Amino acid sequence: MNRLVEFCTNNMHHGTDTILRRLEEERPDVETIEYGCLGNCGMCYLEPYVLVDGEIVAAETAEALYEKIVQKLNEAAIDPFADLPLD
Repeated sequence: MNRLVEFCTNNMHHGTDTILRRLEEERPDVETIEYGCLGNCGMCYLEPYVLVDGEIVAAETAEALYEKIVQKLNEAAIDPFADLPLD
């Protein structure tokens, strides 16, 4: 199942363009889309952010944002039923 990370072009001045390229290179399981606007202008002006599967993920720096994105992607990849017995 491919995951979706959405970027705002107006937020690229925070360094999210490097995150976009890095995800494209390192995470084939992630679909990245770049939009002209995601409608979160106040947040967009203040800090780097993206939408991961429709949920806002933000951080103080682009590098911290990348780590949060990876953490969010990995959390969702964990199967909560994996340890249950099959009866």
